[in-house]
Amino acid sequence: MIVTRARRLAVPLVTALVGALLVLAPAPVRAAADRYSADIRRTEYGLPHILAKDHGGLGYGYGYAFAQDNLCVMASWVLTLRGERSRYFGAEAMSDDPVDPVSNLVSDVYYRGVQASGVLRRVLARPAPHGPGAELRALVDGYVAGFNRYLSETGVDRLPDPTCRGKEWVGPITATDVWTNLLDLGRLGGSSSFKEAIAAAGQTPDQPVRRSPAPGSNAYAIGREATRDGHGMLLADPHFPWNGSRRFYQVHLTIPGVLDVSGGSLYGTPMVQIGHNATVAWTHTVSHAQHLTLYRLKLVPGLRTSYLVDGRAEPMGRQEVSVTVRDAGGATRTVTTTLFTSRYGPVLGSGWTDRTALALADANAANLRFADEWLAMAVARDLTELRRAQDTHQGTPFVYTLAADVKGGTYFADTSVVPHVTDEQAERCRAQDDPELLVLDGSTSACLWGRDADAVEPGIFGPAAQPRLTRADYVTNANASPWLTNPKAPLTDYPRVYGDVHTERDLRTRVGLDMITRRLSGGDGLGAPGFTLESLWRTATGKRNLGAELLRPGLRALCRTRPVMTSSDGERIDVRGACATLAAWDGRARLDSRGAILWREFFLRLNGPHRRSDKPTSWWKVPFDPERPLTTPRGLDTANPVVTTALADTVRFFTANGIPLTLTPGQAQRYGAVPVPGCTEGEGCFDRIRTGEPLGEDGRYPEVNTGSSFLMAVELTPAGPRTRTVLTYSLSANPASPYHADQTELFSRGGWVTERFTEAEIRAFPRLTTTSLRP
Repeated sequence: MIVTRARRLAVPLVTALVGALLVLAPAPVRAAADRYSADIRRTEYGLPHILAKDHGGLGYGYGYAFAQDNLCVMASWVLTLRGERSRYFGAEAMSDDPVDPVSNLVSDVYYRGVQASGVLRRVLARPAPHGPGAELRALVDGYVAGFNRYLSETGVDRLPDPTCRGKEWVGPITATDVWTNLLDLGRLGGSSSFKEAIAAAGQTPDQPVRRSPAPGSNAYAIGREATRDGHGMLLADPHFPWNGSRRFYQVHLTIPGVLDVSGGSLYGTPMVQIGHNATVAWTHTVSHAQHLTLYRLKLVPGLRTSYLVDGRAEPMGRQEVSVTVRDAGGATRTVTTTLFTSRYGPVLGSGWTDRTALALADANAANLRFADEWLAMAVARDLTELRRAQDTHQGTPFVYTLAADVKGGTYFADTSVVPHVTDEQAERCRAQDDPELLVLDGSTSACLWGRDADAVEPGIFGPAAQPRLTRADYVTNANASPWLTNPKAPLTDYPRVYGDVHTERDLRTRVGLDMITRRLSGGDGLGAPGFTLESLWRTATGKRNLGAELLRPGLRALCRTRPVMTSSDGERIDVRGACATLAAWDGRARLDSRGAILWREFFLRLNGPHRRSDKPTSWWKVPFDPERPLTTPRGLDTANPVVTTALADTVRFFTANGIPLTLTPGQAQRYGAVPVPGCTEGEGCFDRIRTGEPLGEDGRYPEVNTGSSFLMAVELTPAGPRTRTVLTYSLSANPASPYHADQTELFSRGGWVTERFTEAEIRAFPRLTTTSLRP
């Protein structure tokens, strides 16, 4: 039975109602319920604390709680993973993938191809650590049973979320759905970002390879030498989508005496990816390493589907993939597509000619090891055990790891799965120049990935080759290469496939490093030198704009001599009002920062009126110097005409559309009905936000769609962790839920949640509710 306890809710009434619902539950759900039990305790903002006696029960409680808050998102994503979107929504509509939205037909062909490949079946058949361990399998099975129990008890027609209430496409999920979701998460930095090219094999020879960008993040791990009280501290600031299946769900998972972990868990995954236990905290940022390579195939003359390796012909493999498509009138038909494969991986439609083709080799194509790795990290008692967990599983798919422990140590590593391509091999085998992708010669076996003796799988680098750094002061990353993880100890001795060295750092990386420097010197106005939990939070959420700090003095000087500037079409524009606004601006991106949006629009135009780039370089006064990477480039080259043109064009846009020059972030940026502070990473903002589109003529950006998502600051003390968090888009995607926008409003006004981790803290919450799931 289920028992819900709240101060203002009578237990007999709830028991009676639940008993009535259980009578309606189908037999398979009740059979699953007989195997599991769990308690779901909710504290402020609906945050769930799941308590169970084993991993199956833990998954059961988690699946049930997640379904209460986000069933519709999961139901839609399951259609995606099964390749069934075209059946219900038509082929041309866009998929629900928040990272790489493509047409439903492309999405369905891709995921049907994954199914047809049999990769998941093969991985699940392997023993640990190559395949899932027993605890993980129990967790997944329990999660499915808990999710389905909630759906069965509630009924599709009575779901609280109007998004999918009564929809024909809502139904129970399976363990295969959860495993497929995990497999797809591992491929986020690889195969999953090439859906169009894979689905269109042989059909789009003239299209370049298009790869969707991966999300980003910030992270600090602060050690005993940099904290006021000598404790280890951690800041997690992942920049993931604000909608869809790649949102974080905040959860606390406890098996007494076995597991006690709290943090952020991506939708549909039954474990914590970013979080802490009593003595260790960790987070991830997206790695700069290559997690795939492309191979250029030399085709057999006259045979477009055969290629040469060491002079011998090899036929491509074929997969016939069928997708059911619904037309506008509701009729369905079957569309069949042929996908092609090679010894390296899928053959891409992009770049396929009569002589050559490209094949994708994804190091994470068959990787589920990261799921067990996260479980092992969750029970680590110190950094030594955390490193051992990573060395054992070697499954981290596409992210760096930064961690701190109660002893005050810090740790950085790129333990992600990286193809074994040495610098020598990359130079010898490079088949074409590409600034982002490593393209190797597929016509010779000498260019196959190598193997390390300490690697858990062939073809990837082992732990000994990975960039790592252990410090007592700090390590940090904001999606740059490992080089300046700590500028006092630059990392350089790693294969270039892991990232570059001695190259220009973006402004977000630079502002993050500068924030640490100022905090350690006490020069940031936040009190005596050294981090406390309060100063760590205030540092991370300060809304600094490094681009403005570096460039505004030069613009002020220009404004004093050029009150009228010429726009890109030759019109003379009076910029005095804009100059005054920017001079008075506080230089931050707070809700009420007057001039922050004017600056952004000017900054984005600096590369020209028709090109809005996050990586401008031509207008710096002092160019990048690899010997001074933290302070260069800097200054505004006021002699460059692009500067005056950019300001004139910006002012003209504002005045022509009646937009006040003092427009604030709170007026221009929204998530739903909630105003959102913050600015973009290109400007040099740390806790950044992104809308993906320019400012509209109404003075509004499209809704915020990505950025700081699950902010977590942890101080690991001998008495237990002290933690502040905020889930920027809130816990539930259900617009009817009380937890749909409550934390968004908290984030908007600069607030946070003081986490409840211990039993005493949880039980002390005055409005605690408990849902007990019992056979």
